[in-house]
Amino acid sequence: MRYQPDYIKFALPKGRFLLPTANLLKEAALGFNNYHGGTRHYRLQSEKFSHLSAKIFQEKDIPIQVAIGNYDLGICGLDWVEELLVRYPASALAKISSLNYGEGDVYLVTSRQGEIYCLDELLTRRKNWRIVSEYPNLAQSLALDLRLRGFRIFPVWGATDVYPPENADLGVLWARDESEMRTRGLLPLIKLLPTTAFLIANRESLANKDLSQILDCFNPGLGLNSLSGKGWCRDDILSFSSHAVRLAEFNAQGKVVSVDSRWQANEIKLALPDGHQQPPTLQFLKRAGLNTTEYTARTLNRRPSSNLDWLGIKVIRPQDMPLQVANGSFDLAITGRDWLQEHLSCFPLSPVKELFSLGFGTVKIVAAVNQDMPADSIDDLRALIRGGRFTPLRVASEYINLADKYLRDNYVNPYKLIPTWGASEAFLPEDADLLIDNSQTGETLVQHHLKVIDVLFESTACLIGNKDSLNSRDKKERIDFLTKLFRRGLP
Repeated sequence: MRYQPDYIKFALPKGRFLLPTANLLKEAALGFNNYHGGTRHYRLQSEKFSHLSAKIFQEKDIPIQVAIGNYDLGICGLDWVEELLVRYPASALAKISSLNYGEGDVYLVTSRQGEIYCLDELLTRRKNWRIVSEYPNLAQSLALDLRLRGFRIFPVWGATDVYPPENADLGVLWARDESEMRTRGLLPLIKLLPTTAFLIANRESLANKDLSQILDCFNPGLGLNSLSGKGWCRDDILSFSSHAVRLAEFNAQGKVVSVDSRWQANEIKLALPDGHQQPPTLQFLKRAGLNTTEYTARTLNRRPSSNLDWLGIKVIRPQDMPLQVANGSFDLAITGRDWLQEHLSCFPLSPVKELFSLGFGTVKIVAAVNQDMPADSIDDLRALIRGGRFTPLRVASEYINLADKYLRDNYVNPYKLIPTWGASEAFLPEDADLLIDNSQTGETLVQHHLKVIDVLFESTACLIGNKDSLNSRDKKERIDFLTKLFRRGLP
């Protein structure tokens, strides 16, 4: 199907926009009746148009897939569209129209217990500002537009709000409104752009395919309004400064998540994981005898306290931990060996090391292909490449550095890496030929008609540490105490 010139492919979002997008498509009568909150399928075929199909992606992947031409149309938030366009303005991505749903905006924020309270203070002070964000391209463009005298961008997978003020001065993040930031202890300085859902298209598809029948389904009655390609300009930013001064007044208003004053240079700083690793980590901590408050399945305080008054804890994404430990933001962290190896594949001299495995969260990092591919090993795949089957081999993975190293170590060439942000198994076989991913039981791979051709290594949750902290006279005694405590929790 994908090779038919008039066949149209639509990229649809998981997550925050799934339900409103499903309602929109139902009103538009596109025939995607299996696209709803309970769907377990990544591939959809329109029951109305025989030449229209769709695939469900993590939202962040959609602008990339449309820009490179794998999909003709897509729906995602304006934030991820601008994150791509600000770095690749000449890409083949075209914004068709706002769909007029999607709560929230992207803001530049600081901590209410930080050093600045309005935009003017940010613009006039000389400092090498530390900016953390899931939107590194937007963050860098904003810093340049503001003409900050010095700045560093720290990309993260999420939990941006927990880094200021100790590990970052500023954050660029999404929030539903200003009151939500207030409860997080954040002060908004600039509203960058709305996160409205957008209908996007590939420019070459617009020029060479007849998309009119599909686009006509999104009639004005559904609230389609065209917007310009502008995300923001300097005048918009500066006009927000007076609003930021007013926002500083909420320091004394409402319930605010306060910054732990004990987060000091001489205490031990520990990072704990959120997401699916949180429940087993909590059980491990209980076995070890480290009692934490508000680190439960029902309550997630990203700054939980413990029964050790010298221990500072933050809850962040496991993917971010190796880099954050390496740059000194944390002394210790509980993450997966897969993310440690992903980090070390890019930074082999990084000052972060694995201390020991914790005995839970076991997965295998595997190389997988479609079951129909005539390859049962990496050697078979390499032979297919040399025979001209792939030019180049398309490789999808969340572990982009691990994948790159694995392919080079196995003399696979040529290849093209496709970074993904989850649901990577959906990329094969239409949008990728090889998958490098984690697998616990293998059932998900089988469900998506995939087979494992190699196992890179086995990953478990592990304790990692900063080498400088481990050798520090001031920290060694307490780190030794904590590591002995953790060993008591091993199965």
